[in-house]
Amino acid sequence: MKKSLLSAVALTALVAFSGSAWADIIVGVAGPITGPNAAFGAQLQKGAEQAVADINAAGGINGEQIKLVVGDDVSDPKQGISVANKFVADGVKFVVGHFNSGVSIPASEVYAENGILEVTPAATNPKFTERGLWNVFRTCGRDDAQGGIAGAYLAEKFKDAKIAVIHDKTPYGQGLADETKKAMNAAGVTEVMYEGVNIGDKDFSALIAKMKEAGVSIIYWGGLHTEAGLIIRQSADQGLKATLVSGDGIVSNELASIAGDAVAGTLNTFGPDPRLIPENKDLVEKFRAAGFEPEAYTLYSYAAMQSIAEAAKAAGSTDTQAVAKALKEKGPFKTALGDISFDEKGDPKLPGYVMYEWQKGADGKFTYVQQK
Repeated sequence: MKKSLLSAVALTALVAFSGSAWADIIVGVAGPITGPNAAFGAQLQKGAEQAVADINAAGGINGEQIKLVVGDDVSDPKQGISVANKFVADGVKFVVGHFNSGVSIPASEVYAENGILEVTPAATNPKFTERGLWNVFRTCGRDDAQGGIAGAYLAEKFKDAKIAVIHDKTPYGQGLADETKKAMNAAGVTEVMYEGVNIGDKDFSALIAKMKEAGVSIIYWGGLHTEAGLIIRQSADQGLKATLVSGDGIVSNELASIAGDAVAGTLNTFGPDPRLIPENKDLVEKFRAAGFEPEAYTLYSYAAMQSIAEAAKAAGSTDTQAVAKALKEKGPFKTALGDISFDEKGDPKLPGYVMYEWQKGADGKFTYVQQK
């Protein structure tokens, strides 16, 4: 009897030990995997997948392997909430995502209530980290910083131009446009137009006619590449000679596919290109060998996963509260973006935004090129 009882206890302990020893750490990556912004979703997904593969190959996190699950929010806040709730049900502990600020903000509240830590590679609206939540971090910059750079640039380079400020009415698009407008106005330059358009609009003829009448030569766009490409192409088609200036929401080579040759000379702000960091040479080639160009937010997503893994190692735990504490206190962490440390809000200490110009490369294709 004693022997049987002992064996049962030993067996139970062995099963329990085996379960904890071999359990996967479940990480979710979320963004617009389908829909008009799928190019950005692919960046987040590919970056996270490669990071997980590399971390697992090196032994995982504290001896545990990472299992990655994908959530498609289609850039829609309601779908983002559905993805967040599914992640909760699936036992996800960490999330790399979402892409849109308007999705990341409501989803983060679901994560906070359910013990999930979120690191977004792309949500730049200041509100994301300004609500005092314990679980929110980003590896990208903020729109108040980005807008400040853009506004100062417009005031310096185009002080005598007639500028239209146009946005897509989203937390990201309007937020960035407003920050840029504020900085530009503070520098003594006032826009001649301020308009909002709807996501999904295809025909901008009325807007372009209004800009032509106002003599606009510079369009500041707060929004994503889908509408930006149409505005650029239709402006050229309708004889409006205006340069579009925007932010990180247009950094996809799909912009050129939509805008065509009219994309030449388009300007946008973004962080320094991490593909140009010498230490990333082999990593960049790994992506390219797999047939994927790691543009824009790909390496920001990779770095988000790295930050989670490095903080968990520093904490000696995968408890999300402990990892959140380590992210704020144990950095800097080595990542594809360079050494990153996070402040109390969850914002990273990174180099500031720089300006890019869309130019035709030797291959005949247009892409964004960092200005010196």
